[in-house]
Amino acid sequence: MVTVTEAMAARREARTSGRRRVKAAPYLFVAPFVLVFAAFSAYPIFFALQLSFTNWHGAGALKVVGFANYRYLLASPDFWQSMATSGVLWLLVVPAQVLLALTIAVALRKARFRGLFSAALIAPFVTPLVAMAQVWIILFDKDFGAVNHGLTSLGLPAVGWLTTSVWAKVTVALLVLWRTTGYAVILLLAGLSTIPSDVYEAARIDGAGAWHQFWSITVPLVTRTLSFVVVIGTLTVFQLFAEPYVVTGGGPFNGTRTAGLYLYKHITNSDLGLGAANSMLLVLMVLALSVASIRLLRSREDS
Repeated sequence: MVTVTEAMAARREARTSGRRRVKAAPYLFVAPFVLVFAAFSAYPIFFALQLSFTNWHGAGALKVVGFANYRYLLASPDFWQSMATSGVLWLLVVPAQVLLALTIAVALRKARFRGLFSAALIAPFVTPLVAMAQVWIILFDKDFGAVNHGLTSLGLPAVGWLTTSVWAKVTVALLVLWRTTGYAVILLLAGLSTIPSDVYEAARIDGAGAWHQFWSITVPLVTRTLSFVVVIGTLTVFQLFAEPYVVTGGGPFNGTRTAGLYLYKHITNSDLGLGAANSMLLVLMVLALSVASIRLLRSREDS
């Protein structure tokens, strides 16, 4: 016969085991993500970091060379030229993208057929990039392109959009802007939707005009979304590969050879150790630029 003491002990043990099962449940739910992240993100990152200190061509044992790959890259004019090209494209793309996206998002905030306009804006982002790049080549052809035809019809000289280093950068930047600005607009529309309408109503009662409302209410309250847009834009520009590869092939005279294209050169040469070191330096530079941009925007938010 079971005593009262034994029954109470059994009940306590059942409650304890139940609590243990409940505590284990959250870990079981997140376990698939952790496993996938470890296999496809964390391990490749650590392996690339290890690889950056070696001379490896895809086969055989890893030959450790220390910081030789980093010293070679930091002393290479080609590496710094590719970084400078990406920096110029960043200056051409990211500030213009932020201004355009914010302007369009504010205009569409209470517009009729907002969903239709949003769909039209996101269409370039989901269109196959190679197809868009081919259209860009046709539009900006020096002799037969529609853009130069429009310029000459206005009495302006034709421009070598794809044959001169300076204008080739502008052509690639315009393609990136066309493809990515719609995505930035969608992000900013989401940020604007979180601003209470009561704030604008109170500002109007106090006599604030449209510009004062935009600069004193809209911009500070979407600063975090703007920071995210800047970070995404920075990552996009410094990872650019398909756009310059298809449109210009990195030319003319390596004028559009971005950091992504320069990294691709190491991969095609099977110089994987040097390529890994290049990717690590690229990560550090993108991180520094992103942090600087976020701090600049946050200073506006805090002021």
